[in-house]
Amino acid sequence: MRHGARGDEKPGLIDATGEIRDLSGIVRDIAGPALARESLERLRRLDPTTLPLVPPGTRLGPCVGGTRNFIAIGLNYADHAAETGAAVPPEPILFNKAPSCICGPNDDVILPKGSAKTDWEVELAVVIGARASYVHANEAMSYVAGVCICNDLSEREYQLERGGTWTKGKGCPTFGPLGPWLVTLDEIGDLKNLSLWLDVDGVRMQSGSTGTMIFDVHQLVAYVSHFMMLEPGDIITTGTPPGVGMARKPPRFLKSGEVVSLGITGLGEQRQRVVAFDDWTAKVAAGEPTN
Repeated sequence: MRHGARGDEKPGLIDATGEIRDLSGIVRDIAGPALARESLERLRRLDPTTLPLVPPGTRLGPCVGGTRNFIAIGLNYADHAAETGAAVPPEPILFNKAPSCICGPNDDVILPKGSAKTDWEVELAVVIGARASYVHANEAMSYVAGVCICNDLSEREYQLERGGTWTKGKGCPTFGPLGPWLVTLDEIGDLKNLSLWLDVDGVRMQSGSTGTMIFDVHQLVAYVSHFMMLEPGDIITTGTPPGVGMARKPPRFLKSGEVVSLGITGLGEQRQRVVAFDDWTAKVAAGEPTN
């Protein structure tokens, strides 16, 4: 995991008691070479109790740094495709999220200027640990450093009503909370049997399982690597289960002041406060702290 002020995050890990330990004396960042298999093995051999404790209340940053490609998969849960009335895609649907949208798991979510249709999507995200190009599905997991939670926030008007690709509604600032931590594959168990959930102001909106994914993690890593070079720190966020706001009757979108909470089995939880664009810019102009 990574901790500290935005843009100045330091590497860390969670010990067996849930305390955050600082890794600054061991690796430069949870990025690039630190995500290689050899580096992860070295970190695994550490005694966490020998590492400095991070003060309670320290901000959690996105759990990985140095992301160059942030790729998302559309309509990858059969039950989500059904709720939107879409056909099951014969091949994975790919679109980009801007790396500049990445933020910490508990940072404020900023509604874009004039937005009326900002939506939520709890997702399992894959963190690449080695350069991958034209890999086969049966070897794909050897290129994966671990997995984490992503809230694939989406402005549906921008995505669906403004023409062109979905990318327009997917890369706004703060639309990519990652973390709280990256979990290595030996710690997570069966990737095809993880529960996902998301609440808005304490009301359950999404509840699902990775068991209904159309294309699994092995297939997705291999597939994406046939269209671009994946580098350590790159993210593939793998789609969402049913319960998104645009599919509710009537549609339900995020409002300023609401709180979004989400989690995945074994990967922790996120919690974001929704902030209107004008309120956020007023805080920035006044020099007030922002998450």
